[in-house]
Amino acid sequence: MTSTLPNDNIKNIDEKISNKLISEIIRDRIKSKGTRFSANDNIADFINPGELKVLEKEVASRIKDLLKSLVIDVDNDHNTQETAERVSKMYLNEVFKGRYHEQPKVTSFPNDKNLDEIYTVGPITVRSACSHHLVPILGECWIGIKPGSKVIGLSKFARVADWVFSRPHIQEEAVMILADEIEKLCEPKGLGIIVKAQHYCMKWRGVKEPNTSMINSVVRGDFRHDISLKQEFFELVRQQSSANNY
Repeated sequence: MTSTLPNDNIKNIDEKISNKLISEIIRDRIKSKGTRFSANDNIADFINPGELKVLEKEVASRIKDLLKSLVIDVDNDHNTQETAERVSKMYLNEVFKGRYHEQPKVTSFPNDKNLDEIYTVGPITVRSACSHHLVPILGECWIGIKPGSKVIGLSKFARVADWVFSRPHIQEEAVMILADEIEKLCEPKGLGIIVKAQHYCMKWRGVKEPNTSMINSVVRGDFRHDISLKQEFFELVRQQSSANNY
């Protein structure tokens, strides 16, 4: 007998009766759409209500297995008995929340006054993790805008930066992703971003250089094509950096 259920309903039923882990179910959804799910991609559109809590339990069980493989007595060591659950919550809801949670709500407004002078916002604290070793990247970000037809509130830049950086990253890609998101939100005539950060994959392990930092930037639109605007952006950032040291 041929089923008359819509394809979506059949798929939902198949998922409910399967023995698949929730991570496998989410992964299958992503693959069925031909979408990428690299470490610094957001996959919130593929996670249904309630599934993040289930994923949290799955991740916790995997972390507990990791601790056991490290020969840590998680059953009797009072310091690590709930470590797996804590780490799971931290990954999914804090340090990697930019993968699993939707972008913060950002309302844009018409640029009715036709503002065309550039402004910068910063330093914005950014926290990420190296996708090679999953150790912290901590730093500061400056964003420069030459307004277009829309504007957004200053605090929204910080919220979007936090959302973008709260994923496993390499710094060069994180800055590009942040630039893409800001361009979508306010369509500026010019955009500049500078990030200065310290990488614990260099401070804590490897070469163990405690004072080394990485600085990179991206400039788009008028900032890229007008040298004087680009210089003005960098000068404003320099002034903000100097003021922050007092």
